[in-house]
Amino acid sequence: MDQKYLKPNRFYVELEHKIRKLYGETPTSATAQQVYKALCAVVVDILDEMHQTTNRVTEEEGAKEVYYLSMEFLVGKSLRNNLCNLGLEDVARDAINVCGISLEQLYDIEPDAGLGNGGLGRLAACYLDGLATCRYPASGYSILYQYGIFSQKIENKRQIELPDNWLPGGRVWLTEKRDETVEVKFGGEILEQWYGHYHHAEHINYDTVLAVPYDMYISAYDSPCVNKLRLWRAESPGIDMESFNRGDYAAAMLKNSTAELISKILYPNDNQIDGKLLRLRQQYFLSCASVQDIVSKHLERYGNLDLLPEKVAIHINDTHPTLAIPELIRILLDECGYGWDEAFSIARRTFAYTNHTLMSEALEKWGKDLLKTAIPRIYEIIEEIDKTMIREFESAHCEIREDMRILSGNEIRMANICAFVCHSVNGVSKLHSDIVRDSLFSGFSKKDYDKFCAVTNGIAYRRWLLQGNPELTNLIDEICGSEFKHDASQLSKLMAAKDDLKVLQALAAIKHNNKERLAQYAKDFVHEPIDPNSIFDIQAKRFHEYKRQHLNVLAIVRKYLDIISGQAEYLPRTYFFGGKAAPGYAMAKQILHMVCCLGDVLEKDARTKDLLRVVFLPDFRVSMSEVLMPAAELSEQISLAGTEASGTGNMKLMLNGALTIGTLDGANVEIREAAGAENFFLFGMTKEQVQAEKGSYSPHNIYASNARIAEVLDFIDQGHLGDDFKELVANLKYQDPYMVLRDFDSYFEAQKQTDLAYSDVAKWNQMSLANIANAGIFSADRSVRDYANMIWDVQPLMTLHD
Repeated sequence: MDQKYLKPNRFYVELEHKIRKLYGETPTSATAQQVYKALCAVVVDILDEMHQTTNRVTEEEGAKEVYYLSMEFLVGKSLRNNLCNLGLEDVARDAINVCGISLEQLYDIEPDAGLGNGGLGRLAACYLDGLATCRYPASGYSILYQYGIFSQKIENKRQIELPDNWLPGGRVWLTEKRDETVEVKFGGEILEQWYGHYHHAEHINYDTVLAVPYDMYISAYDSPCVNKLRLWRAESPGIDMESFNRGDYAAAMLKNSTAELISKILYPNDNQIDGKLLRLRQQYFLSCASVQDIVSKHLERYGNLDLLPEKVAIHINDTHPTLAIPELIRILLDECGYGWDEAFSIARRTFAYTNHTLMSEALEKWGKDLLKTAIPRIYEIIEEIDKTMIREFESAHCEIREDMRILSGNEIRMANICAFVCHSVNGVSKLHSDIVRDSLFSGFSKKDYDKFCAVTNGIAYRRWLLQGNPELTNLIDEICGSEFKHDASQLSKLMAAKDDLKVLQALAAIKHNNKERLAQYAKDFVHEPIDPNSIFDIQAKRFHEYKRQHLNVLAIVRKYLDIISGQAEYLPRTYFFGGKAAPGYAMAKQILHMVCCLGDVLEKDARTKDLLRVVFLPDFRVSMSEVLMPAAELSEQISLAGTEASGTGNMKLMLNGALTIGTLDGANVEIREAAGAENFFLFGMTKEQVQAEKGSYSPHNIYASNARIAEVLDFIDQGHLGDDFKELVANLKYQDPYMVLRDFDSYFEAQKQTDLAYSDVAKWNQMSLANIANAGIFSADRSVRDYANMIWDVQPLMTLHD
C-alpha cells in the first residue's frame, strides 16, 4: 500500500476530494451516509491499486492461481474489516472526526452483504481472507444477488421472511466490469455434425442471458496481497422487439424479467418445478460465466489450454457449482478443438471438490428432462462423463453400484460427477472426511483411494478476535506478544498463564464486559434487562432437525419443570438462540417457533424468570455474530454424531473462550482434542453407536420407559408452551430421525456438569483460557495452506512486497 494513505492529513485530503466529487459537499456539510460512501470509495481506490500490483506480480511470476466457486460468500460488513486489515482504522477515525461523525456511526450504516446463508458462505469468505493473507493469488466467484437469503422477522413467535435488500448500501464495494461481460445460453437445440473424425456441435435457438461481472476486493491482514470476489449479475441482452412491434408488450418484457430473476435472490424455494428450474439456471449461470472468465484470462496469457491444470486450480465448494466441470469440457471440445480424452484429462487435473454435507437432500440431483431442456449441450457431456466412468471402472475391474452412477433412472447426481471427475475430494473435518471416503463415496474410494483427503475448516480468526474482541486481544498481546495476529498458533503461549490468578481475573472481567454488551444489544429484542451474571449459553446456527435445537429445548423444559416442582436447583442461565429456517422447511420453522414460545412462557413465569431465560435473536448475521461470540460462555454443538460435517461457529466460540458442550461430531472431535477432554463437556452416542442402533431404534420405547422424558413431551403436547406442537411431539415419539430422545439423558447430565464447573470460578476461567490458547489450529490461514499444499499445488507470491 502507498504509505501516503497512512498520513492523517493525506487521508483526509483524499476523503474530502471524494465527498466534493461525489456529492458536491464539504466534509462538515455532508450527511453520514455520504461520508460513509466517500470513505468506502477511498478504501476501494487503495484496494484497487494493491490488486493491480498483485495481478502484475502474479503474471510476472507465472504463478498458478486458485479460483474458488461457491453459491455463497457471506462476507458480512467490509468497512471495518478492510480498515483493520490495511492498518488504517486510526487514520480513518481521525479523518472522520473532522466531519463531526464517529467511525462507529459509519460502521452501523453499512449493511451485511447478503450473499449467503450460513456456514458454507462464511467459510468461503474466510478462505478468501486466508488466501490473501497468505499471499496466494486467488479469485472467488459467485452471483450478485439483489436480495440475500432473506431478512428474518419474528411475528407472533413465528419466522417471517422479508426481502434482504442489501445492495443500496453495499454497492459501494463493487466495481462494475461491463467490458468483461459473458454470454450464458439456455434452452435451444444441438445440431451435431461429423467431418471425418472431427465432431462439431452447434447450439441453436437458445435464449441468451448476459453475465455482467462486479468485483469486490478482498484485503489481507497486514499483507500487500489483494484478491477479488467476482460476482455475476444476470441481465437480458435486450428487449424482444418482435413481440414489442406486434403490440405484445408483456411478452416483450418477459425475457428481461426471466433473465434478471437468476440473480434476484439466493436459493429460491424449490418445492415446485419453477423453483427447481430457477435453481438450476442459477447454478449453470454461475458455472458457465466463471469458467468462461477463467478460460479467457488463461488464453490471453498463454495462448492455449494445454497448461491449464499447471496454471489454474478450480475449486468446487459443495455441489452447487458442479456444472463447471461439463462446462469446461464443452469449451475444450466445442470451442478449442480438443478430443474427448484430452478434454477430460484437462478437466480432471484442474478441478477439486469439497463435500460439505452428508444430508441426502443437499447432495443435489436433477431430473434428466429438466436439465436436458434447460442446458442441452451440458446434458450430452454429462452422458459422456457417465460412459467414461463405466469404461474406467470396468477397465480397473471395479464394481459400479447403482448409487455411484451419475445417470440413474431419471436422475443426474451432481456429487457423483465430482467424486468421479475431480482429482481431489475432501471433507471438512477428520471425522467427516472419513465418512465421505468410507461411506458416502466408498465405491469411488476403492478405485481412487488417494484422491480422498481431509482439510478441517478454519475461520478468519482476526475478525472474531482482533475486531470483535479487542479487550481479549489486548490481554493476549500483553501475555504472548503480537505475533499471534499473524500466526494463530502463537496463541498457545497463553497456556503459560493458566495458573496466573491475575490473568484469570482479567479474562473473567473481559468476558463480563462482553456479556454486558450482548445484554444491551439483546434488550432491544426482549425489552427486558438480561442478567450478565447468568451463564450465557449459545446455540446460533441454521435451524435444522440434525442440529437439534429441539434437544436443547427439551432440556430447558425439563429444568423448568424441575424448578417449579422443587425437585432441583440450577444456576441462573440465559439461553441465546439465533439462526434462520429455510422457508420451505416446515419442521425447522416449527422448532424455531417452539423456541420463541418457550421464551415467552419463561418470561411470564415469576418462579423461573430469574433462573431461566430464552432469548431468540432475529436475523442472525455476521455482524450479530461479532457481538455474540465474545460474550458466549457455553457453546452448544449438539448435532447427532455423523451428521455435522464440521461447523465453524464452534471454532469462533472456542476462540473467544466459550466451553463446548457437544457430541463427537464434525470438528467437535478436533476441538476436544485441541482443548483437552477436561475442557469439553462430552455427551451422546458415537458415530458407530448411531449406526449400530439406527435399524432397531424405537423412540416410543424410550418415551414409554423414561418418565422424565415423557413428562417433558406431554407438557409440550398439552399446549403448555402456548401453541400446538403435536406434530413435532409425534415426530419425536414415533420417528425421531436424529435420535433426540436417545441422547437426551446423556445431554441433560452433561448440562448438570456445566453448572458444577461454572460454580468453580477459577476452574471455569482456566478451562476458558485453555480453549482460547488451543484454538489456533482452526485458523483459515492453516486451512488454505493445507489446500495449497495437498490439493491445489500453488505457492505464495514471492516478490509481492509491502
